[in-house]
Amino acid sequence: NMLHINNNTAVIKREILVRIAKLMLEGKLEEGVHAIPREMAPRSREPMGCCIFHDREILRMRVIARLGCSLENYDDEKKLAEYATEALNRPKPTWPMLTVLDEACNACVKTHYLVTNGCQACIARPCMMNCAKKAITIQNHRAVIDKEKCVNCGLCMNNCPYHAIIKIPVPCEESCPVGAISKDENGKETIDYHKCIFCGNCMRNCPFGAMMDKSQLVDVLKHILNKEKIVAMYAPAIAGQFKASSEQLEKALLMAGFSKVYEVAKGADITATLEAKEFEERMARGEKLMTTSCCPAYVRAVHRHVPELDPCISDTKSPMRYIAELAKKENPDAITVFIGPCLAKRREGMDDDNVNYVLSAEELAAYFTAKNIDLLQIDAEEKHENEKATKSGRNFAVSGGVANAVKLRLKDPSILRPTVINGLGKEGMKQLQNFGKIQAGVLPYTDQTPNLVEVMSCEGGCISGPCVINQQKVAEMQIKKYVEKGKEESKE
Repeated sequence: NMLHINNNTAVIKREILVRIAKLMLEGKLEEGVHAIPREMAPRSREPMGCCIFHDREILRMRVIARLGCSLENYDDEKKLAEYATEALNRPKPTWPMLTVLDEACNACVKTHYLVTNGCQACIARPCMMNCAKKAITIQNHRAVIDKEKCVNCGLCMNNCPYHAIIKIPVPCEESCPVGAISKDENGKETIDYHKCIFCGNCMRNCPFGAMMDKSQLVDVLKHILNKEKIVAMYAPAIAGQFKASSEQLEKALLMAGFSKVYEVAKGADITATLEAKEFEERMARGEKLMTTSCCPAYVRAVHRHVPELDPCISDTKSPMRYIAELAKKENPDAITVFIGPCLAKRREGMDDDNVNYVLSAEELAAYFTAKNIDLLQIDAEEKHENEKATKSGRNFAVSGGVANAVKLRLKDPSILRPTVINGLGKEGMKQLQNFGKIQAGVLPYTDQTPNLVEVMSCEGGCISGPCVINQQKVAEMQIKKYVEKGKEESKE
């Protein structure tokens, strides 16, 4: 589902980011931010909601989230300029990384099934015949569902030959794989951060854009504009977000004010090498299975929801952590900024002293736009072979890439039985729970059971993260070019 790439709420969110970045570059954030809602929703425009003033109120909230502030204690008396001052003065990003726009939330009614005009009141009546709760009757030549009896099993929809019964979901609740979202007493959605794994599914699936990430763009630009030493570390997935070579992207980051740029795929090479060694050691000790550790949403899903698998998570750190360690070692006085495709990395960055900020692909693209940096116009020489990450390190961004990188580094690849959990939706969580049962001895372990499990929270891999700007197919083509230009692996 790539709803979050090409839809109106995404366009609005990005326009706000561009406007904030432009104001910062002009040194006018505090004086100019109040005009953003009015400029984006002029009186001449057809309102999206009940009226243009309500549209402006919601835009105001979106601006607050894009300034990196929470909306949970929203004060409609507080001026946007005050929120901007707060953002410019905060020493570091504030917890949590998500915020809910109460006003934008549609307070969707509970998930239910609805009989449409397509119903033919057919003689077969499979909807009635297959409903165990006898919740369906025929009235006035139309099937009718009794909401009191209905248990939302979906059998009526699955059996209707005319596809006349549809499911009306609550998109954020439906997409959350761990049940972290529920309604409060007013019917508005709230997030249980103890359960939340920061996969970003709610954010990408809410058609009202009510679930928003709190941007760190203001924080990063503040350091750049102060001419401080600031280091960019871009994830492999970011190379798939811009129609340009990695050399053009790196040069663009330097033009944007970063002092030095690191390719996180080099950290992926370290991760793959150490995970291969760890895997060999674990198998030699007679352990059943090992799971990869690169996706922080997956690691948190295990800690919070499948603790039986905790001992199986690789002790090897993620590529971000290795490259951040290196960046801080080489530039001890620098501010480090990881640039990635997801929300979970923002959470992981908060736990890592070597990572000061985490920017998304969305935020970087907005900054490039505000600064008029056109990557395709940049003249950049290809890097020397030794300066590049390996092909397999660069391929970490694609589902299956981590397992393959580990395989390439094993002394004896025949010991490996890999499998990939491609996306932590509800189905992916079931697969995860099954591996938890295998580890706990509840389900059988055989010589056919996979012994290396790669888990990606996003279907397709990091190139499909909740904060990307490119359709998956386009990102795949870009990543392919990026991978092909990587250096060959060696087992040394």
